[in-house]
Amino acid sequence: MTSTDGETKTFNVNVGLTVMEIGRDELMGIEGICGGCLSCATCHVIVDPDWFERTGKISDDEDEMLDMAAERTPTSRLGCQVKMTDDLDGLTVTVPDEI
Repeated sequence: MTSTDGETKTFNVNVGLTVMEIGRDELMGIEGICGGCLSCATCHVIVDPDWFERTGKISDDEDEMLDMAAERTPTSRLGCQVKMTDDLDGLTVTVPDEI
């Protein structure tokens, strides 16, 4: 995960945690103000294109929230909607400069 200040860190995490929980707990610049309720965009991350398809389908609600995110890209996701699985071992995301 690359933070808002450009620092890159690697984490060993438990399956089932969300990218939001990891980024918030590890002080990587993710706020997650709504706590993962899909009612804000403060856990916006940009998924590496090589990993994007593996993070799952974006729901209509997530797509709508992402419309409010600064710096949205074609591989943007809300971190609260990406749960870590064994298939996501090695996932690379970047926290945008502006959340």
